[in-house]
Amino acid sequence: MDSVTQILATTIKDTGKVGTSVTDVIANVASGAIRGAAQVGADLGHVAKGIMLGVLRGTRQTGTAVLEIIGHTAHVAIRDTAEVGGDVGAAATGLVEGAIEGAKEMGVNAEDAAAAAAGGALKAAGKVGSTAVQAVREAVAKPIQGVNAVLKEPEMVESNN
Repeated sequence: MDSVTQILATTIKDTGKVGTSVTDVIANVASGAIRGAAQVGADLGHVAKGIMLGVLRGTRQTGTAVLEIIGHTAHVAIRDTAEVGGDVGAAATGLVEGAIEGAKEMGVNAEDAAAAAAGGALKAAGKVGSTAVQAVREAVAKPIQGVNAVLKEPEMVESNN
């Protein structure tokens, strides 16, 4: 987890120097970390937490920008976890843990950070299927590090069939 955190934090800090967007870096590094961890049988919950902490430490964003980055990071991590057949519930828990820990370090509201991570995870799970959605919902339904991740229900799209 510490290695993933450090690699991401350093890579994101360097993005400004090379002109790469932060969202591209998050997607590329998170994807590589998830895939590598899955190949060696590492705990994807710990890897997901490391990804989230690395992103938050590297970006040092605040306010709504940090919540958007948390949601994006969770979305990417859950998508890639599902693609490698990993435990999306464990990854969702790790993402929320990382969001809470990172938020506390940065002085951001932990409940908002937890909700952003859970929301991004749920959005990605929704694209994977009902089993993934259920796993994410169950993982974030209980308090994590004493914080409740309040899920906002996704907006329903009306069908004109």
